[in-house]
Amino acid sequence: MEALVGQLFTGLSLGSVLLLAALGLSLTFGQMGVINMAHGAFIMSGSYTAYTVQTYLVSNTDISLIVSLLVGFLVGGLMGAVLEVTLIKRMYDRPLDTLLVTFGVGLILQQAARDIFGAPAVRVVSPEWLGGGVEILGAVVPKTRIFIMLLAVLCVTAIAVTMKYTATGRRIRAVVQHRDLAETSGISSRSTDITTFFIGSGLAGVAGVALTLIGSTSSNTGANYLVDAFLVVVIGGLGQIRGAVLAAVALGLLNSFIEYSTTASVAKVIVFVVIVIFLQVRPQGLFMIRSRSLV
Repeated sequence: MEALVGQLFTGLSLGSVLLLAALGLSLTFGQMGVINMAHGAFIMSGSYTAYTVQTYLVSNTDISLIVSLLVGFLVGGLMGAVLEVTLIKRMYDRPLDTLLVTFGVGLILQQAARDIFGAPAVRVVSPEWLGGGVEILGAVVPKTRIFIMLLAVLCVTAIAVTMKYTATGRRIRAVVQHRDLAETSGISSRSTDITTFFIGSGLAGVAGVALTLIGSTSSNTGANYLVDAFLVVVIGGLGQIRGAVLAAVALGLLNSFIEYSTTASVAKVIVFVVIVIFLQVRPQGLFMIRSRSLV
């Protein structure tokens, strides 16, 4: 029972990390159709933001994490908005071009991070109130993992409420369903596109801050989660937040339990095989977005 509970929470925590990394892609890729390969660099920017805030602005580790989450959202969001205004806005009808361009932007940002912060990994000190663990049914679960799970729940709730009950969310959904009809209704698709990229990239920054709680920070921090984040979005269904939640949790649990009885490498291979088989059976993912533009 102790081993079962331990692997369960390991899988849930891994799923929460994947969900945080994929939430922003659910907006930029799932709803806007932009293959943003720079998303990993935005995650990295959140991690380095946490390091910068703790090193130069707020040395008190008990509050630096909260400040870093807010600043990381703003930094990631601004980087995404700048990318949309300068490059992406010219390529909405050329998805493969967005892949190549954003891949290049990601490489540039990674090299810039190496030049600014150095090649060696840096460490962000976790606050004291997240030290130790909580015993659940005999298994000790680190408080940092529990915090990441709660943060993922908070982010999903915030996005769901924003998309369903706010004017911004209604504008985003209108542009996704039918851009031309939304514009004839008085909705500015340009401002909506920028807002969507700001929110999606800001969530990537939040994910980067959360990753500092479970490992060191380097220029490859975000790239290590980029492929898994895209898989979560594709399996869940493009633009479907609930699908991303289910896919992230399923992948986290599957990877955790397979790795427990095998090795990390074997578990990765088996998970990819399962994903390929699933997409062969259901290529649209768990859920499919309804769009009048597809009628």
